[in-house]
Amino acid sequence: MKHTYPVTITLVLLFLAAQIIGLLITKQYLKEEELPLGIERPEVEENLSYIPIIIAIIISTILALILIKYKSVKLWKLWFFLSILICLTIAFAAFLPQIISIFLAFILTFLKVFKRNIITYNISELFVYGGIAGLFVPILGILSIFILLLVISVYDMIAVWKTKHMIKLAKFQSESNIFAGLYIPYKKNREAILGGGDVGFPLLFAGVILKEFNFTSAVIVSFITTLSLLALFMYAKKNKFYPAMPFLSAGCFIGFLIIKLFSF
Repeated sequence: MKHTYPVTITLVLLFLAAQIIGLLITKQYLKEEELPLGIERPEVEENLSYIPIIIAIIISTILALILIKYKSVKLWKLWFFLSILICLTIAFAAFLPQIISIFLAFILTFLKVFKRNIITYNISELFVYGGIAGLFVPILGILSIFILLLVISVYDMIAVWKTKHMIKLAKFQSESNIFAGLYIPYKKNREAILGGGDVGFPLLFAGVILKEFNFTSAVIVSFITTLSLLALFMYAKKNKFYPAMPFLSAGCFIGFLIIKLFSF
């Protein structure tokens, strides 16, 4: 088992909470397509919408590796700050006026980057992925999200087991005290982490299920995916890095088969 039982359960519950909150935010943006701050979604066909997302991931990975190479912590913090601020603003604007959303997003982002606290840190994480889903789910279709998860799963395995640059990125984030993902420190020099992509991509999948089916179906998919994450943590060994996306994608696909078989 990778972490202690209390830490594992806490991390898994935080993952599930991020999924449910993200689905509630996505549901609002499926009703009202307008985004705050004048942000526009990419104009692309649903079956091809995975392409610009994959391109964005490749570009952001290259930029992140450049920052790691030159140890540009200040630039990393600026990039991180702006990204979180935008995503949180989108998330809060699903339910609140834009000016209030910006204000709340700024406070949480500031606390996350400059006044690190485990509670406020993870609170912001619960909402930030809903902002990402609110941005991308309306342009995604079933075929595109399946392809996206398959590509990301393969990429995750290569990045962790082959090139190991994902491990370097995780260590760099930890050393700079800014990590994109769920984070729980415990004991001495021990921490449980789950990368942002491992939270965000399953939410995109569940969001598309919400879009194509209904909220109940999306929650079922999120629950099955959460069980797959729990299984990974239960069977993973300490001090070893694992690509989570293959396991989470499997959970997403199993959840999809369940809702198709039982017609939820």
